[in-house]
Amino acid sequence: MKILVTGSAGFIGSALSMYLLRRGDSVVGIDNHNDYYEPQLKESRLARHLKHPNYTHYRLDLCDKYELAKCFNKEKPERVVNLAAQAGVRYSIENPLAYINSNIVGFAHILENCRDLGVDHLVYASSSSVYGANTKLPFSVDDNVDHPLSLYAATKKSNELMAHSYSHLFELPTTGLRFFTVYGPWGRPDMALFKFTRAIFEGKPIDVYNYGAHKRDFTYVDDIIEGVIKVLDQPAKPNHDWPGTLSALGSSKAPWRVYNIGNHSPVPLMEFISALERSIGKKAILNMLPMQPGDVQDTFADVTDLEKMFAFKPSTPIVDGVQNFVNWYRDYYSL
Repeated sequence: MKILVTGSAGFIGSALSMYLLRRGDSVVGIDNHNDYYEPQLKESRLARHLKHPNYTHYRLDLCDKYELAKCFNKEKPERVVNLAAQAGVRYSIENPLAYINSNIVGFAHILENCRDLGVDHLVYASSSSVYGANTKLPFSVDDNVDHPLSLYAATKKSNELMAHSYSHLFELPTTGLRFFTVYGPWGRPDMALFKFTRAIFEGKPIDVYNYGAHKRDFTYVDDIIEGVIKVLDQPAKPNHDWPGTLSALGSSKAPWRVYNIGNHSPVPLMEFISALERSIGKKAILNMLPMQPGDVQDTFADVTDLEKMFAFKPSTPIVDGVQNFVNWYRDYYSL
């Protein structure tokens, strides 16, 4: 198939592009190459797939309505995976309009182009942050998610609602995936694993929020990609038995679905740090801090629906995933 991947120079987008190319698909990549984190890392990720004959890259912003439409009309993708977004919970407190532009306006442009071209299936990144103030664990797609704790979370919930309207009105199959703390080689420098690793190697303290009392459903990137591929290959279908109640919030009579995609095995933050210390062979200097605004206490994904529908079963232990990241980090930065 010809598949368009937005955010293709990003962490998950690059990993997905590589997988699709290896299995024989043609990939059209879009990325705006912003400087939210070090641009060279994006260029290094991109270099891996630029040399592939079935890869085409566009440097453009989803907010550029006309250039995006030109890309869609020229390439005519059969399916689309939208991973482009302004990421980061904490940054959304400092720069909220960046999230409105990228995550709301940009996503609207994606929906319009998918509608105009009659795309077979749109898969898009949502986030575990939509669960916000919810305290019942594990988080289920059938839980109400009307209490976001950050604008980032609010934009991701908005994406799910926007997608539903297009699925209902235009029969556009859409599937939202609520990612739970993805980590692994080629990861994002603004995320905990990358920041902690860099600080430990440099002998600097790491900021540990909520005094280390967090639990996170860390999910290895290869497991995430396996799930994304399985979902992408089966376009969302209407649930004709949908009861129209608050007991079935992950499906609809429209061809619209939402799934959690996580490890279903939350890890205490201090245990995660211990695994990292063992992989590096050096103790961390801990700077214990209170809870950050916008953070949630714990995350824990109920992936029952994804298991039933797609036989999704994450298989990477945290110690192996962390070691793989540290090995990559040493190699990439020539340590």
